Amino acid sequence: MAVARILFVLPLPEPFDYAVPEGMDVRVGSYVTAPLGQTERLGVVWELLGNEAVAGRTLKPVLSVYDVPPMRDAMREFISWGAKYTVSHPGHVLGMTLRARGGLSPSPTETVFHLTGDVPPKLTGARRRVLDAAEEVGAVNAATLAAAAGVSSGVVKGLEKAGALRAEEMAADLPFALPQPDLPGAQLTGEQAEAAAVMKASMRTGGFAAFLLDGVTGSGKTEVYFEAIAEALRVDPDAQILVLLPEIALTQAILSRFEARFGAAPAPWHSGLSDKERRRTWREAAHGRARIVIGARSALFLPYANLKLVIVDEEHDGSYKQEDGVTYHARDMAVMRAKLEGAAVVLASATPALETMVNAEAGRYTRLMLAARPGASRLPDVELVDLRRAPPEKNHWLSPWLIQALKETLAAGEQSLLFLNRRGYAPLVICKACGERLKTPGTENWLTEHRYSGRLVCHVTGYSIPKPSVCPACGAKDSLMGVGPGVERVAEEVRVLMPEARIEIFSSDTAMGGDATRGIIERMETGDIDVLIGTQIVAKGHNFPNLTLVGVVDADSGMKGGDLRAGERTYQLLSQVAGRAGRAERPGRALVQTYAPDNPAMLALADGDRDGFLQIERDVRAELGLPPFGRLAAMIVSAPSAEMVEEACREISLAAPNGAGIELFGPAPAPITVLRGRHRRRFLVKSPRNVDLSAYMAAWLARLKPPRPVRISVDIDPYSFM
Repeated sequence: MAVARILFVLPLPEPFDYAVPEGMDVRVGSYVTAPLGQTERLGVVWELLGNEAVAGRTLKPVLSVYDVPPMRDAMREFISWGAKYTVSHPGHVLGMTLRARGGLSPSPTETVFHLTGDVPPKLTGARRRVLDAAEEVGAVNAATLAAAAGVSSGVVKGLEKAGALRAEEMAADLPFALPQPDLPGAQLTGEQAEAAAVMKASMRTGGFAAFLLDGVTGSGKTEVYFEAIAEALRVDPDAQILVLLPEIALTQAILSRFEARFGAAPAPWHSGLSDKERRRTWREAAHGRARIVIGARSALFLPYANLKLVIVDEEHDGSYKQEDGVTYHARDMAVMRAKLEGAAVVLASATPALETMVNAEAGRYTRLMLAARPGASRLPDVELVDLRRAPPEKNHWLSPWLIQALKETLAAGEQSLLFLNRRGYAPLVICKACGERLKTPGTENWLTEHRYSGRLVCHVTGYSIPKPSVCPACGAKDSLMGVGPGVERVAEEVRVLMPEARIEIFSSDTAMGGDATRGIIERMETGDIDVLIGTQIVAKGHNFPNLTLVGVVDADSGMKGGDLRAGERTYQLLSQVAGRAGRAERPGRALVQTYAPDNPAMLALADGDRDGFLQIERDVRAELGLPPFGRLAAMIVSAPSAEMVEEACREISLAAPNGAGIELFGPAPAPITVLRGRHRRRFLVKSPRNVDLSAYMAAWLARLKPPRPVRISVDIDPYSFM
C-alpha cells in the first residue's frame, strides 16, 4: 500500500500522511480529498512513499482523486520556494493556486437551443423576435435567448415544441479558441525587429532566459513581445504563454489587440471575473488548452501544463506587490516561476524599476532597447509649472498656464487628460465649527467625500456612510467641509471653466467592471470626450490618438512620507502619464504642476533624463545599503489596544536573533497606526545582499509565542511601508 503525503490548503507546517486505497490512481501532484479531523479537505499529493512507510501505523485513506492533470513538479517547487521566501505556510501559497476550485471538476452542462429551419404555423411577433435573436447569437440557453429577444423563456420553450428550435445538452464552459501565430503582425521598425529577433531566437533555443524590454512610452513594446509569443507557439503549438498586467482596466483594453493579432481572445484571469469565468480559465490552463492567459498578478499561480513564456508588462508598477495574506512581488516571483519552468521571461517597461536595471547591468537580464516611437509620433514636451510663481486662484486647483492650455487644446479639436491620483471630491472632510476630521471608526484613516454619490468613503477599508448633515463631534449643522482636491472636484472646476467641453472621470469609482472601463476607453478613442480626468488608472498602456495635452494637477503628492521609493515611483508615474500625449501624428505636451520644480524627479522629467535620475537614486541607495544593494524586511505587529501591542513589541524585540550585518529598527508606529480597530507597530530589518533574510525572519518568528489577540505578519522586500 502506498502512502500519500498531502499538503492541505491550511496554515500547517508540513504535509500529512494518508493511505492510498487499492486501485485508486493517485500520483505525485494529484488533487485529492482526505479527512482531516471531522472535515473532508482538499489537498495536493506532495510525495508518494512505499510500503515501508505504513509499517506500524494506522493511516486514514485518501477519499477521492480529481480527474485533473497532476500539479507539475516545477509548480510544486515554486510553491515550496515561495513559502520559504515569503515566510509563509506552504498551504497558504497552495491556496493561491486553487482560487477556482470549480475548475477541478468537468464543465457543467446546460441546455442550448439551435434553429431547425422550420417555421411554426403560428408565428407571432414574440416568436419572430426569438428566431431572429437565435440567428444572431447562435446556440445559447433559454434565458439568454429570451433576454436577447425581449420575451419570456416560455416563448422559447413553445418554439421548441413547435419544432422551430432544437434543444441540446452541451458544456457550459466552452474551450478557448486557439491562437494563430502566423497571422500578420504590425510592420516593425528596424529597432523593434532587432529586439524581436533576439527574443524569437530564445524561443527556438528553449530554456530559461530573462529579458528587459526597455522602451519609451509608445515605442511598440506590445508589438515586439507579440512576436515572441508567436514564435513560442510556432516552436511548440501546445506552449502556454502568461501575460501579466498591473490593472484590470489594462486587461480589458488589450484583449482586442490580442484578438486582432492572433485571431482569438486570450483567457482572462483577474478579480473582476465571475465564478464561471474563473473556473473556465483555471480548468483550461490546467489541461493545457488555454494557450495564452492574460491577467493580474494572481494569474502567476495558475497550474499551467506547459508554460514557455512569461511577460510582465509595466514591470515597474507598484500594484504587482501583493500586500494582503501572502505578501509577494509578482515581478520577482515571475522570474523565479520562469526559471523553475525552464521558460523565458520578458520584463517590459518605459520606466524600469531600479532593481531591474541593476539586474540588467549585471548581466542577469538581456536588455533590449526601444529608444524611439515609430512613425511620425514623438515624445511629448514636458514643462514644469511652478505653482509658487503661477498659483491657482483661491479655492481652485488649476494654474492659469494649465487653464490656457486646456482651452487651446479644446479649440484645436484635440483631447486633454488631467491626472490627479486622488479619487472622490475631497480627500479630507473637516468640521468648520470644531475642527473635527472625519475618520473611519477604529482607524486613523480620513474619510473621502464623494459628492456624486453623496457619501463619505474610506479607500483603505471600504467603509462608507452617507455624508452627515451635522458634525458627529459637536453637532453643528451644515458645518462639514471637503478639504483638498479629488478628481470630482477638478472635474467641477473644468466644467465651470469650459462649459462646452465633454468631460468624464476615469477612476475605480467610475470604471467598476469591464463594460464601464471599455465604454470610457471607446469614447476617448472615438473622440466623444474632450477632457478626461483620472487617477493612475489612466497612466498605463492606453493609446488615445487625438490626446495632445496632459496636465498633472498635483505632482508632489507622491513625494510625501518616508518611502525609500517615493522619488522613483513619482518619476515613473508622471513619466507614464505624460507619455499618453502625442502618440499619433499630432505633437503632444505635458504640463506638470509642482511646488518643488528643483526636485531631482521633476528635473529629470522635464529634461527627459531618466537614466540620470536613476543614477542619483542608485548612488543614494548604494551609500545607505538599501535595495537593490541591500535587503529589507518588515514585521508588522497588531493588537486591539496600544498597551497590548507595546508589550508584545517589547517581547518581540528581546527575541530577535543576532546576525552578522543585521540592523534592526523599531518598533515604530506604522504609517496607518490604527486599522480596523487594531493598533499597529512595525519593525524594519536591514541586511547585506548576501544574507538570507527570509531565513532570519523565519528563525525570529519561531521564537515567538504571542498571546492570541496579537497578530504578526512578515513582508520581505516591503514596498508601501504601510
